[in-house]
Amino acid sequence: MYITCLDLEGVLVPEIWIAFAEASGIPELKRTTRDEPDYDKLMKWRIGILKEHGLGLKEIQQTIETIDPLPGAKKFLDDLRDMMQVIIISDTFTQFASPLMKKLGNPTIFCNSLEVAESGEITGFKMRIQNSKLTTVKALQSIGYDTIASGDSYNDLAMIEASKAGFLFRSTDKIKADYPQYPAFETYDELFDAIKKAAN
Repeated sequence: MYITCLDLEGVLVPEIWIAFAEASGIPELKRTTRDEPDYDKLMKWRIGILKEHGLGLKEIQQTIETIDPLPGAKKFLDDLRDMMQVIIISDTFTQFASPLMKKLGNPTIFCNSLEVAESGEITGFKMRIQNSKLTTVKALQSIGYDTIASGDSYNDLAMIEASKAGFLFRSTDKIKADYPQYPAFETYDELFDAIKKAAN
């Protein structure tokens, strides 16, 4: 029994924080998990910048409403879900992901949640579990699934490494150079074929 675990941002949808950085005119917010391996540190830094600029959840959600899945992402996901079970495992937050899941045909997503004050200010965040991508993959394996994983960032490497097969997708040159043991793909057709082959 195979189940595919996919990252969300950079794999199926554009990076939310990059889109918001462009919409808000705050270039520092373009920093993502491709640049900073420590997610806790990255999020605390982002929350500090939002506070400094008086921005909250509403402004980010307005940007998210304008984001569409990457070209070809929905078809890829539909085809993959026809072949096997798929779970999106993301370090994003339910408050960000919900509108995007509708555009992707409501796949299953495991993610985290933001702590938001009545004013709309983002005051903190609650991770579902520590090392959520690796922990989730291990939990799926413990109930009888072989996992196949794909992502683009540092925080995807643990679930890729722990899986029966793992692939980088549209990753950075640095990550691809540092982790040559993982096949790296740039198109959904290549990734689909690799997953299909791994499951047979």
